[in-house]
Amino acid sequence: MKLDRRLSAPLLAFCLSIFSVASAQQPVARGITPEDYYAFEFVTDPQISPDGKLVAYVVTKVDRAQNRRTTSIWMVATDGSSSPWQFTTSPQSSSSPRWNPNGKSLAFLSSRPSEPTPAARPGPAPAPPPGSAPSEAPRAQIYVLSMSGGEAQRVTNLKNGVSAFRWSPDGNRMVVVSRTGPGDDRPESRERSDVRHYKNTSYKFNDTGWFDDRRTHLWVVDVKSGSTKQITEGHDWNDSDPQWSPDGTRIAFVSNRSGKEYDLNRNTDVWVIAADGGALTKISDHEESDNSPRWSPDGKTIAYVGVVEQRDHAKIWLAPAAGGAASVLAVNGLDLIPGGLEWADDGKALFFEAGVKGETHLFRADLAKKSAVQVTTGARAIRNVDFHWPSRSMVYLVNDFKHLDNLYVASVNERDERRLTSLNEGLWKQLQLADVERFSYKSADDWDIDGFLVKPIGWQEGKKYPLILSIHGGPAAMYGVDWYHEFQVYAARGYAVLFTNPRGSTGYGQKFERGIVNEWGGKDYLDVMNGVDAALRRFSWLDRERMGVTGGSYGGYLTNWIVGHTDSFKAAVTLRSVTNFISDEGTRDGAYGHTPDFGGDLFEKFELYWDRSPLKYAKNVKTPTLILHSDNDFRVPLEQGEQWFRALKHFGVTTEIVMFPRENHNLTRTGEPRHLVESLDWQLYWFDRFVNGNNGAIAPNQK
Repeated sequence: MKLDRRLSAPLLAFCLSIFSVASAQQPVARGITPEDYYAFEFVTDPQISPDGKLVAYVVTKVDRAQNRRTTSIWMVATDGSSSPWQFTTSPQSSSSPRWNPNGKSLAFLSSRPSEPTPAARPGPAPAPPPGSAPSEAPRAQIYVLSMSGGEAQRVTNLKNGVSAFRWSPDGNRMVVVSRTGPGDDRPESRERSDVRHYKNTSYKFNDTGWFDDRRTHLWVVDVKSGSTKQITEGHDWNDSDPQWSPDGTRIAFVSNRSGKEYDLNRNTDVWVIAADGGALTKISDHEESDNSPRWSPDGKTIAYVGVVEQRDHAKIWLAPAAGGAASVLAVNGLDLIPGGLEWADDGKALFFEAGVKGETHLFRADLAKKSAVQVTTGARAIRNVDFHWPSRSMVYLVNDFKHLDNLYVASVNERDERRLTSLNEGLWKQLQLADVERFSYKSADDWDIDGFLVKPIGWQEGKKYPLILSIHGGPAAMYGVDWYHEFQVYAARGYAVLFTNPRGSTGYGQKFERGIVNEWGGKDYLDVMNGVDAALRRFSWLDRERMGVTGGSYGGYLTNWIVGHTDSFKAAVTLRSVTNFISDEGTRDGAYGHTPDFGGDLFEKFELYWDRSPLKYAKNVKTPTLILHSDNDFRVPLEQGEQWFRALKHFGVTTEIVMFPRENHNLTRTGEPRHLVESLDWQLYWFDRFVNGNNGAIAPNQK
């Protein structure tokens, strides 16, 4: 019998209704919003266990209600046999996981309330000094948690807490970085003055604020008893980055022992000291910055990263661990900026991470050949590599245009790569993220410049779209195949986003980076504007009549410069931006820090400093400009934003300024979560109002 495949009208209607219900239940992907930041999970600091079976890592989440970030330590099996699990569960954050070399316990930092433990110094916690805040937050101390379970045991009780530590090779001791100074020795009964008194040129730093009389030094801690011994000291320098020798008898570290660290001297060196303290042995031999010491497996050689001339790219150097001999280059002709230095277990190679042409990868330096080759590949950013030599494996973090970091494992030659975590997967399933196209173009001096264009969400052929030009900071920095929340937010609102790597950027060699010398606002400006022209030619759907420009720090500087030299943009948003080099040089944390950029200091090149200041050209500005700045920005002080705001008002430009309390120069990276989101909301408001011409746009603080 032949079956009738036609459906009756009632049955067809029923099927269609079922399909409609099912379709309605499927969530429709949306574009990302500024507020999605509150849902992000960030992974950092992976540490592979001594047996190679587990990875400890840090997950950071945002507590929106408390407007803060919380960190906890997680674990995952390297073979993927089990799902990741949370290792620390205290209400207080935990970070910096470090394995005991025997693999039986994990140490970490946490700012938990003082409590007596067998490993802590006996006696009550010290009372807060007079004049201090009534409820001073606990400082980070070292805790150790057994892999077999139980409560974390506190190891240190240093008055000013611990900022970094490393296990000794035998697992019985730790070398610890903490702070101390004359003020710590004052009697608690003595009233402490709150005035700030300085004798040196350097007295503040953007990330830490105003300096006090404390300096970072090294302690060695007996893990079992908790007893501590300070092995370095001094009021005119700081000691950092301690590294145990393979036999546990010596410690290499970094310090500027010139006595002029606080008077603009940059001469940090690598030193070695006995683990019990005593005389120092100088290892490095350059007048500029030497750092990142790493012992060879046999303990005979120390590799480090050092600079010969100011603003040169760092090179990798080798020196005898006993001192007394000149260092030699580990790699000839290296034109990358090495970081994350690590010896191979056979002592024949060094691994390092570096940015290269918009990507970040792992490299291997063959010491016999004195050459380096790229190990990892792909359009992505690879960071925080940790090795397990017995299994020839490594773990690392990976992100790209459309993904925040996840944790991966692979063999040392990058084969058999597997992803170990799936952070943010639930959120990604709700979102439609924008594609990014990479292209190159010619600019001044016939130099090749890399550009990247983000397509707006929902792009349709035949339709014109507005463009936002974004300029990175630095200028010694690099845009590329990384995650950029703000670009995805712009794309979700219907904007295309152009970002480029003009001269001054890292990742393209020293000549390219130092191409900024005497060119601030010159050929760097041409590099960026030629990128705009190239994008308009390449992507015919871009609307040249609806363009906005934005950037932070150096990117803010160039934003200010652009609106003083062209009327091509309908709106500008400038963040933490330099406007007047004359006043900036004397008020920023790095006093006279632009000397290498202008071939002399402010007093030698006064006219050049003023000529390259956007403030000089404020009278030319016609572009509506929003200024975002932070109260506690010590890198580019608030007065820079104020000068720009008042000058633009003076010349009749439509302008507004938004000041973020309690924030420093890192607002859009590490600022309070609420402020970070608000910063994006202000940018969207300004571009909607002036690029899109929405006269009904409502400022974030009026909603």
